[in-house]
Amino acid sequence: MPSDQERILARAAREILPGQIINLGIGLPQRLFHYMPEDQQVLVHSENGILGCQPLPDDATPDYEMIDSGGAYIGASPGASVFDSALSFAMIRRSRVDVTFMGAFEVDQQGNLANWKIPGKFSPGIGGAMELAQKVDKLVVLCSHNDKRGNPKILQQCRLPLTAPNCVSLIITEKAAMEVTDQGLKVIDIAEGLAVDELRAATEADLMIDESQVGRF
Repeated sequence: MPSDQERILARAAREILPGQIINLGIGLPQRLFHYMPEDQQVLVHSENGILGCQPLPDDATPDYEMIDSGGAYIGASPGASVFDSALSFAMIRRSRVDVTFMGAFEVDQQGNLANWKIPGKFSPGIGGAMELAQKVDKLVVLCSHNDKRGNPKILQQCRLPLTAPNCVSLIITEKAAMEVTDQGLKVIDIAEGLAVDELRAATEADLMIDESQVGRF
């Protein structure tokens, strides 16, 4: 039985297509490195100025100048390029990144994203998430369905400060994969063994579910 995070990551990997340039946000999305087939031929972008990131093997000596946006040491795939942050953000602003994966504190049925600030708690700042959320064609949120207190994170309307409005394309939690549409959240996959009523009870947002069309993961 996969863990909740393993279920999220395995489902998220299905959204990556050969030839894409992808960006992996801090936290859970960074673990997608280990769920991508080696022969998939994608380029991983880091907003601090690397195109062609790859995980650093456990026994490798790190290059202390090679870090990802979360400060972790990384390797570079053959043919990778390194450049300054101005060029990196020019790539983002010109929509040269195909898809970005981010975590979330809250996300709502309009596709609004809140993932950088909880009032009263320290935050290092909004960082590159604001630019990525506005300019990348496809933003996939990876997060737990509920917070540590059991409260829903998939809401009718975000309450925390927004990273960007109307930016999310797809939400993947351990319970479901939900596409953001003009009509609201359309459930396209539900976790194995989870009943539709249980999913609705765990979600504040309104859900559109056609059980004859929903897959399992």
